[in-house]
Amino acid sequence: MTDARREHSVIFLFFDGVGVGDPDPARNPFFTHGFRAFEEGFGGIPTLDKPRRSRGDRHLFPTDARFDIEGFPLSGTGQTAIFCGINAPKIFGKHFGPFPPTTLRPYLQNESVVSEVKRRGIAPAFANAYPQRFFDYLKSGRSVMSATTMMFRLNDVRLNRASDLRRGKALSAEIDNGRWISKLGYTLPKIRPETAARRLLRIARERRFVVFEYFHTDHVGHGRYDGDVGELFRTVDRFLLALLAEYDPETTTIVFSSDHGNVEDVSIKTHTLNPSVGAAAGRRAGEIAERVRRIDDVKDATLDLL
Repeated sequence: MTDARREHSVIFLFFDGVGVGDPDPARNPFFTHGFRAFEEGFGGIPTLDKPRRSRGDRHLFPTDARFDIEGFPLSGTGQTAIFCGINAPKIFGKHFGPFPPTTLRPYLQNESVVSEVKRRGIAPAFANAYPQRFFDYLKSGRSVMSATTMMFRLNDVRLNRASDLRRGKALSAEIDNGRWISKLGYTLPKIRPETAARRLLRIARERRFVVFEYFHTDHVGHGRYDGDVGELFRTVDRFLLALLAEYDPETTTIVFSSDHGNVEDVSIKTHTLNPSVGAAAGRRAGEIAERVRRIDDVKDATLDLL
């Protein structure tokens, strides 16, 4: 193990469409199904009347995604704001999504957290794996993709393939390989969420900065998820609980960020105006909780951990 690795490492969890909502089980799946990762790990599920929760060196906090700009926050500008530390809606002139507009791509290439990590001589890792049809899509010359994927592509970070997932070197976007098996037809074992969490921790032991992206929460909020929502929440809950139970808080900080509200209110199919959920766990998590007020604060606060 190198001296640089011992200094500090960051596991960055980006979850699409997770906001702070009301404690209404009829509308808020976190209260419908329960969520031990927040309840036990951070002292409670955040609500609009109590958006901050803390337990020891773990902190949950609200982050503004609106930027005082009219309209619902959207993923293209929201994710770019998180990863680049810029007021992306102001630069573009409005909230935009689901994909980053062409005018914001130079920021993802040159001013993102990944480009800055590389400039510091740290090799970043993107834990998600992509199916072959995604690489076929790229070969066709098309380039519409999420801000996360685009950021890593523009910074020449290799994207994981099915072979990496099969060898336990990457994670599926749904955590347990379930949709790769049922929707994409891959011959893979369905793994336990705890196994996926340990896999992510192994990746983090090899790299000081690793990102995992989860977007099915946004699909649930839009009413587009075609699976069992209760099972989805249990999978995510177990995954996060295992991470919190097994990471080393002295050498690693877990940073959790989201681009806008959505899944916390399934009574509507649009995004919400609620603050998005931010969280951090580890010896230096308090620094994140103190500094992050808006989603464009996340980048610099995270980089300072390194």
